[in-house]
Amino acid sequence: MTDDVRAEDGGSPVAQAVLPLPLEFEALYLAAQDDFHQYALLYLGTNDAAEAAVHRAFLEILRHWDALLEEQNLLEQTWAIVRRVVISQSLIGFRRKLARLRGESGLWKAMSALPPRQFDAIVMRYVLDCDTHRISWYMGVTASTVDYHCRKAKERLQGVKAATDFLVIYSHLLSHVSRTLVP
Repeated sequence: MTDDVRAEDGGSPVAQAVLPLPLEFEALYLAAQDDFHQYALLYLGTNDAAEAAVHRAFLEILRHWDALLEEQNLLEQTWAIVRRVVISQSLIGFRRKLARLRGESGLWKAMSALPPRQFDAIVMRYVLDCDTHRISWYMGVTASTVDYHCRKAKERLQGVKAATDFLVIYSHLLSHVSRTLVP
């Protein structure tokens, strides 16, 4: 892996050296990767989505590795990162599905066009029926910030459809969600 590996056509090097990773991080990867993958697969449903989520989670863990080593329970903190990434991956998938739906009111398109934090807050509150505390934990913000994002998202959506129709659309949305996206 440390050799100068070239593509078959004689082009530029593919890899010149192994990236140095902390030994403890490599040990965590070897010990927890299968469990993280099975967890992600359970909630995301496809191997590709699970692999992408676990990859993102390990990149996030590596990014915060020094701070995580100072925590009392490293494994608990890494599982929290995995749960957040899986929720995020679920919401990304939901946003893509929502963008493909066709609605007479244009609400589907308007929802998929919301800023990411507003989209996450409104889907978690009104579609997944999560309480404010859980949403604030996932988003890493205060409860009042969650309320703000939901209020702003509803304002944007009310411009698309009358406020009284929001509950009708909400129930229609629930019929399109085949399973709970939040672990």
